[in-house]
Amino acid sequence: MTDTWRHLPSPARPVAAAVTAAVDAVRKGEAEALDDAVAGLAALDPAHTGLILGTTVRLLLEEGHPDGLAADDVRDALASCVRAHPGADPQVVLWLLAGALGVLDEEGAPAPPPEALARNAALLLTDLLAGRDLGVWLTTALTEIQHTQLND
Repeated sequence: MTDTWRHLPSPARPVAAAVTAAVDAVRKGEAEALDDAVAGLAALDPAHTGLILGTTVRLLLEEGHPDGLAADDVRDALASCVRAHPGADPQVVLWLLAGALGVLDEEGAPAPPPEALARNAALLLTDLLAGRDLGVWLTTALTEIQHTQLND
């Protein structure tokens, strides 16, 4: 784990480190490093991982669409990710987008396996970031989560 994440609450540190490793591997095109990072990310508590990654995805989507998201915007995000990353699974990416936006019908189909969620989350985040610093977005997401939890 890097020193960069010491300022984060302890449950968030391994998620931040693992997703950073996964996004770095995607950006560098390092398949083996991505496999290792995905395995690490998939092994973490799914509640923490889902909350942190989902909030980060939502914030990135909202930032790109300050006037609000429409169905076409979500479709465009899905298509962009799948085009940019041939290994992306469109159904899993859609699951991640729906979850991040709070419109996932969890009583419908069963959740994809943790490894598929982790891999596709790394691909989706890499696409949404478009070269921007993941650390800034993770910190922003964790700040929002903290504020939400303090106000609930």
